[in-house]
Amino acid sequence: MEKLRQIGEAIGSLRAFMAFREDIQINRRQCCLLFDAFSLAFDVITQELRQHLRFEENQTKWHALENPMKELHKVIKEGEYYVKQCLEPKDWWAKAISLNLNTDCVEFHLHNLLWCFTVVLEAIENAGEISGQDLETIQLKRIVLLKKYEHAWMERKLFFHRFAEHYLLSEEMCNSFSSVWKEDRWLLTELISEKKISMTLTKHESQLAELVLAPRDELHSTSVLAGSKDFQVRRRLGDGGQCKEVQWMGESFALRHCFCDSNSMSAEISLLTSVMHPNVLNYMYVFSDDERKEHFVLMELMNKDLGRYIKEISSARRRVPFPLLVAVDIMIQIARGMEYLHSKKLYHGDLNPSNILVRSRSHSSDGYLHVKITGFGQSGTKSWKQSSQSSNQTDKYHCIWYAPEVLAEQEPSPRSQSAKFTEKADVYSFAMICFELLAGKIPFEDDHLQGDRMSRNIRAGERPLFPSQSPKYLTNLTKKCWHADPSQRPSFSSICRVLRYTKRFLIMHPDHNQPDLPSPPADYLDIEICLLNKFKVWTTVEASKVSEVPFQMFCYRVLERERDKTSMNQTERCLDSESDQTSVCGDEIGLQMMVQGKAFSNSGALPRSQSQPEIHKKLSGKLEMKASKLSAQKKKAKATNQPQLLIREHHLRKNSGSPLDPAMSPSPRSLRGHESDSGRASNKYFSSI
Repeated sequence: MEKLRQIGEAIGSLRAFMAFREDIQINRRQCCLLFDAFSLAFDVITQELRQHLRFEENQTKWHALENPMKELHKVIKEGEYYVKQCLEPKDWWAKAISLNLNTDCVEFHLHNLLWCFTVVLEAIENAGEISGQDLETIQLKRIVLLKKYEHAWMERKLFFHRFAEHYLLSEEMCNSFSSVWKEDRWLLTELISEKKISMTLTKHESQLAELVLAPRDELHSTSVLAGSKDFQVRRRLGDGGQCKEVQWMGESFALRHCFCDSNSMSAEISLLTSVMHPNVLNYMYVFSDDERKEHFVLMELMNKDLGRYIKEISSARRRVPFPLLVAVDIMIQIARGMEYLHSKKLYHGDLNPSNILVRSRSHSSDGYLHVKITGFGQSGTKSWKQSSQSSNQTDKYHCIWYAPEVLAEQEPSPRSQSAKFTEKADVYSFAMICFELLAGKIPFEDDHLQGDRMSRNIRAGERPLFPSQSPKYLTNLTKKCWHADPSQRPSFSSICRVLRYTKRFLIMHPDHNQPDLPSPPADYLDIEICLLNKFKVWTTVEASKVSEVPFQMFCYRVLERERDKTSMNQTERCLDSESDQTSVCGDEIGLQMMVQGKAFSNSGALPRSQSQPEIHKKLSGKLEMKASKLSAQKKKAKATNQPQLLIREHHLRKNSGSPLDPAMSPSPRSLRGHESDSGRASNKYFSSI
């Protein structure tokens, strides 16, 4: 209940900001969309709570909601910070330059909302299954859930027709997802045009107006920077010295300095300024001085690269750098950035921790980071020399991030020839980054081999070894990504879906750092393969739309429930088999007792060492031990499969036409064993569900 109150408080704070929505001159439509989505999510959640749970149980049966609600509260607070940034009374031109070229509203904040909202709804449904004291009501709730997660709803059109409003995916909302950024861009253009007409702009303001309205790949004069009174260089960034932190119009940016001819730079400028995603570094504007052949690229400022960050926070006591939930969140962000680049036919070719930049997330006390990819090249081909120099890794480890097929291409002359980088080569590099996130050390760090020997071993199939405590469901995904056969590696779209559902598992099980935590009930990679066979559109290189996330999560949940049910049915059959074996064993013992009794009566006396009561006592003890063991197994199976048995019992009542007294309801044995024709029909119906 406390977490729900905190979410309501965050919505109220956001509502206070939105009371001044007319004063939001940058990204106003996006702020309004974000507020509407958060408000609608809160309304749906409170409605679901009233429907599935009882208020008097909030101290007992609501505990499963605490972690999902906590995650949702964090998502809303981050959205509130975004709105606050757009509303702050800073220099108008500074806000126009820094905020108009990002898609964070939809691709970051709304993506996180739709994912987390789906997890919260599932947590409410799970808690609702055990809520209430009326057995009939509990049975009906479970039947409704069975119907909701039927296989038929895995058709996209049916899902959106039936559940669109439930998952915040109304037609109006989905249309806003794709159009709201363009609307804000158009409003900004109109506002600048009005400023030109209604007031006299200074020379510097006119230059800024041209900067904001011009195509992103257009070159601008360096006087736009130098002409600002408050422009100043603060410090160097990284080891190369080509990038610096600068202060311009009250905002902090990163500025990359390079010497080259404009013609040779044009292709790279077009590439860098064509991408726009929350998990790819935003290259905002390019300035040039033709006389000096200098170029300056203005970028958003990040704190440091991932490799340096891991090195700084790691220690002897803290070998694993991140909590498991934070590590998975970083993996998702990297995978989403790479999914976006691949949808643009851009292959990185040099993906490693030094080309992944991080900064702390606003209002996050859990160690969450915002991750952005940089360092991708201008084409699918890049020389080894260029790529190795761009990395901050030492020469000792330069080859560990490259896929075996890339190393094989470089073998004849590694310092002169170029290698063809592909989607699956980037997936291999991603797997090595995942290893460092989970293990807390650079791949092959403990290996005595270096250089060419390490390269040969990698091509021969050698891979780093995970620590024993690493969760299998993440190590299995990583091993699939670094598979020797590129065709066996998943795409980044598949990786995103698997990791989203893995993060959902961690949210639903807050004690995920405990060593005895059970693994997910199904292999999510297997589920992904099944879904790829069903939805051929998922195999394309197009990046998934944000509005598709709830449907993808729903499909995973349907197949997970089916496999969980299959596993329980197999357990039931095993227990039945043990029961039958014990029954046969008891009959044989009884027959043996009868034969022995007859033999004893014929002999007229028993041996002195073993009297008849002692024999009966021994046999009785053995039977009691077997009976107690079987009883314990039956009780465990009954507790595990209670939902299925209750549903079957409810269906039997319905078919019989009269209610069954609980004391007279059939036992699990009678339902599965010597059942009547109507019982077999009932079981057949519910097995189809």
